[in-house]
Amino acid sequence: MLKTTTFAVMHFGVAFSIAYGLTGNIVVGGAVALVEPAVNTVAFYFHEKAWQHFSHRNAALV
Repeated sequence: MLKTTTFAVMHFGVAFSIAYGLTGNIVVGGAVALVEPAVNTVAFYFHEKAWQHFSHRNAALV
């Protein structure tokens, strides 16, 4: 769990730094740092579901 927590902190920091660096706006940087990881987490969930589906399908063909 510690590794997950430190990765999340790093992810928020990177998202904030990039958004702030591009816009110069702390509010935008903060919003992106909150929204982007949340959206990325949902996208990753669906990516994993698709990956499992195609992995099982390909295994059945072999």
